[in-house]
Amino acid sequence: MATSIQSIKRWGQGLGERFLPWLCLGFMGMAWGLTFSLGKIAVESGIKPFGLTFYQVGLAGLILVVIVMVRRKPVLELKPHFGFICLIAMLGAAVPSSLFYFAAPHVQAGVLAITVALIPLLTYGFSIPLKIEGFSKIRFLGLAFGVLAMLFIAVPDNSLPNRAAVPWILLACLSSVSYAAENILLGFRSAIAVGPIRMAMGMNLISAVVLLPVVYATDSFYTPQFPLGSGDYALVGLSVITVIAYSLFVLTVARYGAVFASQTGYTVTLCGVFWGIMIFGESHSLWVWCALVAMIIGLALVLPKTSSPRDGG
Repeated sequence: MATSIQSIKRWGQGLGERFLPWLCLGFMGMAWGLTFSLGKIAVESGIKPFGLTFYQVGLAGLILVVIVMVRRKPVLELKPHFGFICLIAMLGAAVPSSLFYFAAPHVQAGVLAITVALIPLLTYGFSIPLKIEGFSKIRFLGLAFGVLAMLFIAVPDNSLPNRAAVPWILLACLSSVSYAAENILLGFRSAIAVGPIRMAMGMNLISAVVLLPVVYATDSFYTPQFPLGSGDYALVGLSVITVIAYSLFVLTVARYGAVFASQTGYTVTLCGVFWGIMIFGESHSLWVWCALVAMIIGLALVLPKTSSPRDGG
């Protein structure tokens, strides 16, 4: 009897180990995918884009400060890397988030989610001339599918409910360009020794400091109203997701490898589209669905291949 119970326990543990990494991918996709809708809710409730970015990174930075203090990690180790972290703060938070929130009220949340899938495609595209990655016909074909996806959205007259959204979609694509440039920069400095949590803390806090005069100059400060409204809850949700999903991503990379974790790109895009349908009742034209399929194919061709959660670990 005892042997049977132990066998069941081992079977349960093995099953858990097998499905846990996929659950992590699913959770990250649901969380990050929700940010497109939350950003749209926050901006449409009256929070200005610069103000929303400022409060989001500021609150996320403060949460990370608490985490770093609890873990008793030395903060002064960030000092030699201050200039690098400032650049990462601009490319990975202040600039792309602000651009994204300017586009959010004009573009469907699902379409925004599709544009974010450009990040890994652009990262690979930028890496070729910089000789970070070698040329691959298959992966280059993935880039072509990414371009095709954007053409499906931008060119046909009936692809979007309002053609006036096209320039704002291009602005959202610039946000993806900024994130891709951040990825390339992190690749050059992959040996940095301060750790991802402290890096994220510094990045968010510096972003808040940089944005403070911009928020002041553009009169983008936001004062929460009581009782709290949908925009307030969306703002808090964006900050919490920034911390939790990023931390889970770091843990997934550490435990299952960067190759496996990179597949988050699929779940974020798909969940972003379906969150928009559930929250806003969005409906998409055949062209947008074709764009989604083309983008997923592009990701499948560009992302590194993995056969199991432990590959690349």
